[in-house]
Amino acid sequence: MRVNHLMTAAATAFAIAGCSPANAPAPSSPPAPTLTGAWRSRLTVRDGAWASMHGLEFLYAFNAGGTMTESSNFDEAAPVPPAYGIWKETAPSTFVAKYVYYNTQPPKHEQELLGGGGWTPTGPGVITETITLSADGQSFRSTIEYQMFDSAGKPAPGGGHAAGSGTRIQF
Repeated sequence: MRVNHLMTAAATAFAIAGCSPANAPAPSSPPAPTLTGAWRSRLTVRDGAWASMHGLEFLYAFNAGGTMTESSNFDEAAPVPPAYGIWKETAPSTFVAKYVYYNTQPPKHEQELLGGGGWTPTGPGVITETITLSADGQSFRSTIEYQMFDSAGKPAPGGGHAAGSGTRIQF
C-alpha cells in the first residue's frame, strides 16, 4: 500500500510540475511593425527635377514577398507610369526601398501627336527611400534620393532629394 501512495504522490508531483507557471508558454510579444500594406506619403522635395512639384504625394503597395509598386499624383505630368521595385528591412522598424520608373519627354512638335506619336521615353529614374516606421506601425518618416539616367543608362541631370511623411491606408 505504501508503494501506491508513493506512485500517486509522484504522479501528482509530475502533474503539478507540468502545469506550473514556470513551464507555461511565455506570453507572446506583439509582432514588430511591418511595412507590408498600402500607404500614402506627402513629400517635401529639396532639390532636383522634382523641386517644382509642390504637393507631391506617393501611393505605395508593399507586398509581403519584398516587392512594391509606387504611383504619384504627378504621374500624368509628364506622363510617367508607376514605379516598381523591391524593399527590405535593414534594422528594427527601418526599411529601404529601391524602385524604378520611366521618364518621358513631350513631343517636340504638335504634328507628332496628330501623327500618332506622343511622349517618348528618355530613360529610367531610380528612387532609393529609407523608411522609419513609428512605434505603432501606422505612420513613417522617410528620406529619398532619386537619380535620373538617359536612354543609354548613363547618369543624367535632374536627380535630387526629398523627405516623406506617410500614413497607412486603412478602412
